[in-house]
Amino acid sequence: MRAALIQLNVGDDPAANLPVTLDFVRQAAAGGATLLLTPEATNILTPDRDRQRALLVPESEDPTLAALRDAARELGVWLSVGSLSLRQDDPAEDRFVNRSFLLAPDGEIAARYDKIHMFDATISEGESFCESRTFRPGDQAVLAQGPEPIGMTVCYDLRFPALYRRLAKAGARVLIVPSAFHPQTGEAHWDVLLRARAIETGCFVLAAAQTGTHPAPHSPGKKPRESYGRSLAVAPWGEVLADAGTEPGVTPVDLDMALVDDARSRVPAWRHDPVVWGP
Repeated sequence: MRAALIQLNVGDDPAANLPVTLDFVRQAAAGGATLLLTPEATNILTPDRDRQRALLVPESEDPTLAALRDAARELGVWLSVGSLSLRQDDPAEDRFVNRSFLLAPDGEIAARYDKIHMFDATISEGESFCESRTFRPGDQAVLAQGPEPIGMTVCYDLRFPALYRRLAKAGARVLIVPSAFHPQTGEAHWDVLLRARAIETGCFVLAAAQTGTHPAPHSPGKKPRESYGRSLAVAPWGEVLADAGTEPGVTPVDLDMALVDDARSRVPAWRHDPVVWGP
């Protein structure tokens, strides 16, 4: 199976972001990929909460999702939309959702996943994040039935290995980790965490990422967001199969699914995890 990691540098204008994303989707399909993956926040990245309130719409009205569904249907591909920032349906809830989609080759939505773990962290003195103020966390792990069983996760979920073990034991053979990783934590932890999740589960791990300084022309006075880039594909034995570097673009990778069974037969640790309670 040929997959393609689509690395983006989206800004604070969804209408400007969408044509770039669609062009990369078409490039990936033209290169023979049948499973295409975009990063977290495919529709918009902005430091301005007021701009989010002005622009974000429910899933049924989102133009990025509608266009990507049309593209999946036109090209006949599986398309993992890493995540979209969306309004949710509860009128009593002021927060948005960070929702990932798996689109089938007929353009239908095969699966949805709302990011569970919110990035509430202090990166350094003077730089902190509280994603839970803006986004409502999900509460359900999702195993999607795509070209292979796919465990759906997003970005900060990567630091919670129990979620990945649960997905593997439920049948996942591919794990996706669409991300907009911070440059500082990316430099320290990105590679090692992705490789660890692959080794622990015997799964392929595919992580499409945002990269660079994100344009914010409509958010004056706000510090632009930055992302680490380096979309990675990791084999079940832990080898890095593809690294996209730091430029936006398409990175194809061929997946030999027999490697899942091979890794799991050699070290079946993904099955050997009884809970042991101490005194």
